[in-house]
Amino acid sequence: MKSQGAAKNEANNAAQSTPVAAKVVVPVEETAAPAKVEIDFSNVEVEPLFKDMVDFDTFSKSDFRAVKVKECEAVPKSKKLLKFVLNDGSGEDRVILSGIHDYYEPEELVGKTLLAITNLPPRKMMGIDSCGMIISATHLVEGREGLNVLILDDKIPAGAKLY
Repeated sequence: MKSQGAAKNEANNAAQSTPVAAKVVVPVEETAAPAKVEIDFSNVEVEPLFKDMVDFDTFSKSDFRAVKVKECEAVPKSKKLLKFVLNDGSGEDRVILSGIHDYYEPEELVGKTLLAITNLPPRKMMGIDSCGMIISATHLVEGREGLNVLILDDKIPAGAKLY
């Protein structure tokens, strides 16, 4: 009579000696990362740096947090404003209005992780309290403003503090 261990060893040996189906080879073009888009920054203008200094204590009072976009919609009667409903890690939804509709459609931003200042006093915009500020980067290209919302890695949890 064989022990259970010996039976398992024979089964493993048989499985290992069985020929394996040929591996499927995928051409490199199908697995390679998307081609990097070259951007010409030679005609980009940025605003001059602020000459007035902000002391460290004042700056450190700003609460920069990663926020997850739960909902985003255009604000009725406004061409520029988007209304964000955000998870800021506090357990309560945070509403922030941002004037970026010229650059983004609401559905593009749902599910994204953004950067926001979360401890600003509420500010009424179009009758809605905006409780914070979404952080964006602006620049000029041939006299026309360009804007990019700072989109963070999705691995960063809602409410993570940024320093």
